[in-house]
Amino acid sequence: MRLGELLGGSIIYDRRVAGGTYYALIQGHAGLVWAYDEIATCLGQGTYLGVPRIDRQQPPGTYWVIPPRYEGDLCPPRAIISLVKAGRSRLAHQVDL
Repeated sequence: MRLGELLGGSIIYDRRVAGGTYYALIQGHAGLVWAYDEIATCLGQGTYLGVPRIDRQQPPGTYWVIPPRYEGDLCPPRAIISLVKAGRSRLAHQVDL
């Protein structure tokens, strides 16, 4: 999937949330300096995320879009920041039209 190529790590999709929500897994310390909470919330300490079984890779329910390929298979924060910036740019361009 293209999202996995862009983010390069493990990604969960939760269909139970209105409109669906993607969770890109990153290092825990990245949330300490995360500057994009108003657009892409970084879940922090005290937050619990339901993680599907590793073999759950399609609907219904919560599933892995990109399952971990190895222990510690996380998305680099810079890849998520690039995706957020690209999305903001695209939205700004659509508003200008």
